[in-house]
Amino acid sequence: MKEARKRGTLSSKQGEELLGILKARFEKHGERHGGLKWAEVRAKLEAHPDKLWSLHEMESTGGEPDVVGRDKDTGEFIFFDCSPESPKGRTSVCYDREALESRKEFKPKTSALDMASAMGVELLDEEEYRALQKMGEFDTKSSSWVKAPADVRKLGGALFGDRRFGRVFVYHNGAQSYYSGRGFRGSLRV
Repeated sequence: MKEARKRGTLSSKQGEELLGILKARFEKHGERHGGLKWAEVRAKLEAHPDKLWSLHEMESTGGEPDVVGRDKDTGEFIFFDCSPESPKGRTSVCYDREALESRKEFKPKTSALDMASAMGVELLDEEEYRALQKMGEFDTKSSSWVKAPADVRKLGGALFGDRRFGRVFVYHNGAQSYYSGRGFRGSLRV
């Protein structure tokens, strides 16, 4: 998939190509969103081209976004990155800008929160990460940053999750750390 022309817009060809990918994934993984109809999802996406652009960014960095539910109060469709491993185009990043700036050497190019913001998505929080893991087996070889609670971040820490030994673990690490096998998973509401 080619890069988007500018933030918030896709060409018609890019939009149709992405909608085709999302539809195929939606149909293949009905267990993630039982009872929802693709026509309703597509109509929402077509009404919000900025959200379609964010999904393009999720897709182009390896996230394989898919609908995982619908908010009963707002009616918004909820998309998560559903790639088997942490998205390859989003690895080797520390947690946030503060952590990035605190590194004296070997700084990564960016941080998970900066990259998510540029893409127009949110990091999954711990509850969302655990919900995703109930839909399948994710991060069996990688790990993914999850949104850190303010009290943890204030003390210099951050959280990440993975699946090992048939269990889902959420751990702590210094926010300034980064690894080639750790990225982040995004969430988007449309």
